[in-house]
Amino acid sequence: MPALWIAHVTVTEPEAYAKYAEGAGPAIAAHGGEFIARGARFVQLEGKERPRNVVARFPSLEAAVACYHSDAYQAALAFAKGASERELMVVETSE
Repeated sequence: MPALWIAHVTVTEPEAYAKYAEGAGPAIAAHGGEFIARGARFVQLEGKERPRNVVARFPSLEAAVACYHSDAYQAALAFAKGASERELMVVETSE
């Protein structure tokens, strides 16, 4: 079943976070991920609001988790740590 990678982000250091985004996109694509929402308009109805929200679709939950643990993604993630506050989850879809 497909899965959604859902990130809620507050960027605190834009230059470092831009380096994360440069590496994260190719790592996500290499694992079959495709962005379906990235920094688009949103309405926060409950919980903590984060100004940047990203949703990517992967072919499976396992593919999304493998992407997260991949060397390429972890290298990109090093730029996001300390440059953002974020929550990330992977949710299997019912498709």
